[in-house]
Amino acid sequence: MKRTLEFLRNTLEKNTTVVLGLSGGPDSMCLFYVLLSLKEEYNLNIVCAHINHNVRKESKEEELFVKEQVEQNHCRFETRTLSLNQDKNFEANARKERYRFFEELAKKYKAKYVMTAHHGDDLMETILMRMTRGSNLNGYIGFKKKTECGDYSLVRPLIYTTKEEILSYCKEQNIPYCIDKSNESDEHTRNRYRKKVLPFLKEENKEVHLKFLKFSEELEMASNYLQKKTLDALTQTRSFGKVNLHEFNKLEPLIKKRVIEYILKEEYQNDIDLIQDIHTQSILKLCTSTDSFKELHLPLRKTIVKEYDTLFFAHKKEEKREEYILEEKVVLKKNEWIEKVEATTIDKSNFFTRLNSKELSLPLKVRPIKEEDVMEVKNLGGHKKVKEILRDAKIPKSKRENLFVVVDHQENVLWLPGLKKSKFDKNKDEFYDIIYKYVIMKEEENEK
Repeated sequence: MKRTLEFLRNTLEKNTTVVLGLSGGPDSMCLFYVLLSLKEEYNLNIVCAHINHNVRKESKEEELFVKEQVEQNHCRFETRTLSLNQDKNFEANARKERYRFFEELAKKYKAKYVMTAHHGDDLMETILMRMTRGSNLNGYIGFKKKTECGDYSLVRPLIYTTKEEILSYCKEQNIPYCIDKSNESDEHTRNRYRKKVLPFLKEENKEVHLKFLKFSEELEMASNYLQKKTLDALTQTRSFGKVNLHEFNKLEPLIKKRVIEYILKEEYQNDIDLIQDIHTQSILKLCTSTDSFKELHLPLRKTIVKEYDTLFFAHKKEEKREEYILEEKVVLKKNEWIEKVEATTIDKSNFFTRLNSKELSLPLKVRPIKEEDVMEVKNLGGHKKVKEILRDAKIPKSKRENLFVVVDHQENVLWLPGLKKSKFDKNKDEFYDIIYKYVIMKEEENEK
């Protein structure tokens, strides 16, 4: 435990609170007693967090054992019982619940540290499993001895030790612990690595776990450097949630991949485990597509969109879309409206329309665009689908749903405000008795 104690002495601040994940097994009980040995010297407030996974008949007995041990040593005990489905996602879901519990306790007790009993053998197993399964640079790191999590640090002090050293320490110090017999089963992938691969590596080098730790730390330094490059690239290529593909596709392939991974992590947060390399590769392929509009559907019913030279996640807003009778004025949005005016000197502008009421079926209406809308475009001499007009004008598909048209009572499309006028629009030298103006006010103008 020499390296672990040295690490803790270089890490711990005095008069602080530590939340310790305490299962009752030899690893966590070992760390508990190591912390107890420093408790008085550092004036530590140790809060022990126990998760009852509720999947084995011994679970309740282990909870009572941990509670007794914690209270005997005058520390705080917190517990939570899980009720998760024991499906293929059980381990991942249980892990999320554990760390959510730890975070809640860290906030509750204003803890500076959350500690878990992951050790050197665990790190080796994690790295080997991810190398076999396939991962990214951060995945191959395994886990870090210290991770900053906002107001607290997630710390793994036993990363320098092996399981064998932990068991020896428990025996020397007469530390009681529980045994989870499921850890002996070859049914679990991790157990097979533990029983068959690690012994071979340790025969080659009894301190191979420290070599894996050095490997992990080297990758971490490389990852930190690339992270800086990634954030710089994000600043250059993304604005208001949209990636400029013209600039993005100039980046180095590795940085492009990491930018996409960063955006996915940002979008999925705690559900990032649902994203696989095939999703990342599909998005990278989407970025170079020549299609003006293309969607890619991802887990949790999320959709990423390539629209002209931009890439973004489509977040649908539940907006109430109504139709309005158009008389004097209709406000479409805070800074957007259509109003009746008495006169205008402007002749050729799609922001004005002059109409003859005798040619129309009143009242006029303003309503959202419909899929089937067609319009007799002024000076075109024929009908054209509104969606084709929008496409020709290169209006992004994401914005088309929020556009409005002016129609008469018989649903004749009279005007696409700001974009196109119909055959019903009159020139200045023709007869008209209605003039409407479409107004879009910029935010800064509205604030004056």
